[in-house]
Amino acid sequence: MSITVESPRTLGRRIDVAAVPSVPAGFTVCAHLGWRPSEDGVDLVHTFTAESISDGAAVNALSELVRVGVLAGQDEFESAMVGLIASCCEDPADGWLAFYANSVDDLRTGRSGFSPVHRRARSLVVGHKVLEVGCCFGLFAVQCAQDGLDVQACDICPGALALLDDVSVRLGVGVRTVLGDARALPVSDDRVDTVTLIHLLEHLSSGDVTVAVREALRVARRRVVIAVPFEDEPSEHFGHLQRLSEDDLLRWAAPWIRSGLTVTVFTDHGGWLVIDKPA
Repeated sequence: MSITVESPRTLGRRIDVAAVPSVPAGFTVCAHLGWRPSEDGVDLVHTFTAESISDGAAVNALSELVRVGVLAGQDEFESAMVGLIASCCEDPADGWLAFYANSVDDLRTGRSGFSPVHRRARSLVVGHKVLEVGCCFGLFAVQCAQDGLDVQACDICPGALALLDDVSVRLGVGVRTVLGDARALPVSDDRVDTVTLIHLLEHLSSGDVTVAVREALRVARRRVVIAVPFEDEPSEHFGHLQRLSEDDLLRWAAPWIRSGLTVTVFTDHGGWLVIDKPA
C-alpha cells in the first residue's frame, strides 16, 4: 500500500510512503526503511507490518533518516510517521489499530525506550479522574484507561484526537477526547484529580510554559505532573523549542513554592515537576 503526504510548512515537499516485502534496488537502505530522492520530495519504502509497527520502532527508524539528512523538520517527520502507520496494512484503520496495540504493549512490557517515563508518570497519578494535556496519539491516556481510570485526553490537533476516538473504541477503553490548547484549557476549574503534561512543555516558549502550568493547576483538584526531556539540543523533528534542564524546573517551581503549594523536582529519564494542591 502507498501513501502520499504533503509537508505543509516545507514548501510542499512530498513524502511518498509505501510498504514492501523487501527494500528494492535503487533505494538506500536505512533500518526498516529504504529511501531515494524524488522530483518533488522523497520516496520512502518500509517493511513494517501489523506485527512490527509501533511508536518506538517507527520513531527509531525515522530518527535515523533525520540523522543522515533525508528528513528535515517536524512536518516531514510527522508526515513520514503517518505514512508508515497508515500503509502497513491494506486498510489504514487496521494499521492504526496495530500501531496502538503494539505501542501500548511495548510501553507496558519495557520494550519501548519511553517505557520508564510512562511507568513513572502512571505511578504519580492520584485520584480517579485524569486529564492528559498534549496527548498526541494518546498512548499514555490509553494505558491510564486500561488501569481503570476516568481519562480525558486533550490536544491541539483534531486529527490526532479523531484517531484516538476511533482506536480507543476498537480497543475497548473509555478515553474521552477534548480539542484544546494547553494555554487555555476548555475544562472547568478543579475538574479532575490529576493533570499530566508529559513531554509537552518543551514544545512551548518560555512565556507559554508559565501559562500552561497555571492552566493545569486551575483544572487539577489535587496534582499536576510534568515531565520534560533533557537534551543537548532541542529536537527539531519532534517540534521541541527549548533545551531544558533541572534549573528550568526549579525556576518553574519557584512561584508555586512561594504560594504554599507542595512541589517536588527530580530526575528520572529526564526531569520531573510534581505540584500538589492542599487537600
